[in-house]
Amino acid sequence: MPPEWIAEPVEHDGQKRITLRFSKRPDWDTLVRTLVGSRWSSRLRAWHIADTRANRDWCGINSIAQHYTPKSSDDYPKHATDKIESFVRWMRSKRYSENTIKTYCDALKTFLKYYTAKDIEDITNKDVIDYNNDYIRKHNYSASFQNQTVNAIKLFFKTVLNSKMETETIHRPKSGKQLPNVLSKEEVKKILEACANLKHRAMLTLIYSCGLRRSELLNLTFEHIDANRKLLIIKSAKGNKDRITPLSEKVLALLRDYYKAYKPQKYLFEGMYGGQYDERSLASVLKRAVTMANIKKPVTLHWLRHSYATHLLEAGTDLRYIQELLGHSHSKTTEIYTHVSTKSIKNIKSPFDDLDNY
Repeated sequence: MPPEWIAEPVEHDGQKRITLRFSKRPDWDTLVRTLVGSRWSSRLRAWHIADTRANRDWCGINSIAQHYTPKSSDDYPKHATDKIESFVRWMRSKRYSENTIKTYCDALKTFLKYYTAKDIEDITNKDVIDYNNDYIRKHNYSASFQNQTVNAIKLFFKTVLNSKMETETIHRPKSGKQLPNVLSKEEVKKILEACANLKHRAMLTLIYSCGLRRSELLNLTFEHIDANRKLLIIKSAKGNKDRITPLSEKVLALLRDYYKAYKPQKYLFEGMYGGQYDERSLASVLKRAVTMANIKKPVTLHWLRHSYATHLLEAGTDLRYIQELLGHSHSKTTEIYTHVSTKSIKNIKSPFDDLDNY
């Protein structure tokens, strides 16, 4: 393993895995994709591989200083488990999405394992600052990961009686301006054409053509398709909001062909043995298509959503409509796409071109 990488054992989706974190470099992106069983987790914001003796040896895992080795809920006191379970019930009563609940609980469990020697009521604001510096920043975790952790801590400690935590004075990290990753239309076409499997092509096409999030695609049922009005109805999306997005005639034709071939029972896209299609399998579908299309970029499913929004903007679609189509609560979230659209930038003439006789 390159010495600059950071490896850490975790439990992810009930499996023992090793996360691999490193600075963004094309050669490292290529290397991690060649590892047997490597997967990208958007929730962990990291690549991960199976926690085996061989992989531990390759990672030099025993030589890495770690604060804990995540195993199970037994790593922290039972009263912490009880409080987290109460927190989960409270979030469900407030109609938080299951994705948010899982993300917050994962972040909380990691935080509480770090302070396993302290009673929850005795954890203070200083402990949060120390955790941010000595764990999150030391391991090079992203500002968005830190922000999720802070959100989870603030919300959780509001429900803890007799806590010494002053949640209102816990500050979130200053986030950098990260531009969305966008593919060209030609690259999107190559990826979709690389899908020989009809189901796989239908899934990726629907994500791009409607700007869907991964969970939104996997939760679709037949009731969400209004073929007469050529609309896709997205129910209980992020923020528990519903929205509609147009369905092109070409996409409808593709979905009809898919239905005739597969005849799913409940969900629009189902696994081999029925039931909701697995999100990791969906990520693997894209990974294979990108490889087959010979695109040397670390493309994720969300890149297709970003590309949808950017291509709409470049085609002249009003930003307010794009905000509605994406389901953004705030216009500032949608405005980020104006920074990656190249339609106007390409027309800017460099002053270098005005230098005579150079």
